[in-house]
Amino acid sequence: PKTRLLVLNSPSNPTGGVVPPDEFERILAICKKHNVWLMGDECYSHFTYEPHKPYSIASAAGSKENVIIIGSVSKTFAMTGWRIGYTLGPEALIQALIKLQSQSTSNATSIAQYAALEAMRGPMETVPVMLAEYAKRRKRIVEGLRAIPGVTCEWPGGAFYAFPNISAHLSSAPGKPALAKTCTEISKMLLEKVQVAVVPGEAFGAPGYLRLSYATSIERIDEGLRRLKRFFSRAEAAS
Repeated sequence: PKTRLLVLNSPSNPTGGVVPPDEFERILAICKKHNVWLMGDECYSHFTYEPHKPYSIASAAGSKENVIIIGSVSKTFAMTGWRIGYTLGPEALIQALIKLQSQSTSNATSIAQYAALEAMRGPMETVPVMLAEYAKRRKRIVEGLRAIPGVTCEWPGGAFYAFPNISAHLSSAPGKPALAKTCTEISKMLLEKVQVAVVPGEAFGAPGYLRLSYATSIERIDEGLRRLKRFFSRAEAAS
């Protein structure tokens, strides 16, 4: 009863999960019934893989009164270092946010703001090219992770993260001691032993998982997979 805002990140960081439009609209109906704001985090909205399509809850009928959309140019236009984001919502809410934000930060530079406007007003012809490349990397990393002993991985529906389950390496079995107690420990071991950087699932409230980004070259993905396979295969052999 005290809930005032629900945030939905779709496609999701860290899982790559995508909320289907019909489910989004059911959630919106519940939010409206209970007078709860619904915030759609659309930072990865243009990076969705078949059969999913980009979708904004702001396009649903009756969404204008209690929907807030947040986005960024960091992902869609590869402008990470420019630090530009945006918010869409009812005018009264936006005016209140401006009062708060203007007293909290020194604001983005005018150069970055004009660059972001140019990117958003442009033809966006580079976006499908980027998406096609991400799709290739997605296939490579998921198939590679699934080939590693004790690792499972679902296909991400969007964004550019794989979220493999490594819980088999955290549980003990007869004659097979656990590799570690937490994914945080395994993340440190991966960094120290094979120089692979991952984010432990505990950082997202999801123990048993690791987050890997495939926003890098195929060559680096392949090398990372080789190192991961070597690490986990040796762990299997040692047990």
